Amino acid sequence: MPEQVRSATLMTARGPFAILEAQPTRGVTHRRPAVLIPGYTGSKEDFLPILEPLAAAGRTVVAIDQRGQYQSPHAPDRPGYSAEALAADVLAVAESVGGGGRVHLAGHSLGGLVAREAVLRQAARFLSVTLLGSGPGAISGERSDALKQALALLDPTDGVEPDDRARLGAVVRQAWHDRDEPEARAQGADEHVLAFLKERRLRTCPVQLIVLARYLLTCEDRTDELAEVVAAGLPALVVYGENDDAWMPAEQDQMARRLRAERTCIPGAAHSPAIDAPVTTAATLTNFWNAAERRQPIVHSCGRSAHDKSADAAPPSDATLPTVAQAAGPAPTW
Repeated sequence: MPEQVRSATLMTARGPFAILEAQPTRGVTHRRPAVLIPGYTGSKEDFLPILEPLAAAGRTVVAIDQRGQYQSPHAPDRPGYSAEALAADVLAVAESVGGGGRVHLAGHSLGGLVAREAVLRQAARFLSVTLLGSGPGAISGERSDALKQALALLDPTDGVEPDDRARLGAVVRQAWHDRDEPEARAQGADEHVLAFLKERRLRTCPVQLIVLARYLLTCEDRTDELAEVVAAGLPALVVYGENDDAWMPAEQDQMARRLRAERTCIPGAAHSPAIDAPVTTAATLTNFWNAAERRQPIVHSCGRSAHDKSADAAPPSDATLPTVAQAAGPAPTW
């Protein structure tokens, strides 16, 4: 765990969520906070390499476990894992993290699809949206085949039979032992990493794995709807690795063009730029977030409550904005 990152539970109107929170090492959090949403089979730990450098720019950064992921509570049934329910969770998290003010939102892979859903529901809650290694709709290729195999194992009757969580847990445990652990070892994972991956897999709700696998295989392309929100003034960024094998780089590039969003292809990175190229990814996000705040300036006044919603209002034309140091430039799951 990086020195400036803490593990905590965030209380929201929709219940508790497990988080990792990073604060600036020095000074105050003079910039608006950011919320990071992980992808399928992932967790908040997927963002560990970038949390400290993101916070160093002067903002609070919060990565969450989505409902049913790793350390966050499970939903009671399948509808609790629908895209609509997960988007409602994200909105509740944003409300809690932002104290009623707007936040930056970034989602990786499946988390990007959920972030899009949240923005389409309440765009006014956000200062910006970033889609990180995420595509316009359903996933295809080898990843699609892997999801179909998982569903054949976990949900062969397509929901006709009631979900037996004990049986499903045993299936996931056996799959870890027979396939996932040997693959991780073959890739050279250290023992402490293997221990974490096993714990995360076994603590993630298997019903969530079923519902979200089907969502990834059938997700509707809502790029045009999001483009309308972007055209109305919400800054958007598309970031992907040049070797992404989930949604192909060309597909993500085309999505960015349809959105008229900023886009960054990170050299040498694959599907998880935050892990493959953390310095470049953190610098890209920081520069984008800072620019978004300059487009939608915020006045900070002495004595104002940190949770005062008016802190997000645009200043009058004669207002003098405080000068803030820019973040350092670009130094060096799914």
